[in-house]
Amino acid sequence: MERTLGIIKPNSVNNNHVGKILAIGEEAGLKIVEMKMKKLTKEEAGGFYAEHKERPFYQSLVNFMTSGPVVLLVWEGNGAVEKWRQVMGATDPAKAAPGTIRKLFADSIEANSVHGSDSAASANRETEFFFH
Repeated sequence: MERTLGIIKPNSVNNNHVGKILAIGEEAGLKIVEMKMKKLTKEEAGGFYAEHKERPFYQSLVNFMTSGPVVLLVWEGNGAVEKWRQVMGATDPAKAAPGTIRKLFADSIEANSVHGSDSAASANRETEFFFH
């Protein structure tokens, strides 16, 4: 069974979309095996997004991700990384397919409701970052 990290971002927590987002993941055949709610510190958010440190949006992203609590979760299932990415939709909510989480709940490209690992290697690294 493959595992992947999911993060429900502060805007979705603030707008009471957590249950709806979890239901979409479960309906796609994924199972929650670990979950916690947490307000990330600047150090945690900065460390998690370190690969983007030189990008112009980095500081804004860190500020957004520390603006309120997030829900961190580990999904498990066959092809979990790809399944979660499919139900999340495109990073840009304007380009996301109808019915995807980002089309339904995102406020902008940055406040796009959810994060998901982009590969099995990223899933392992990201899950370890928050859960072990």
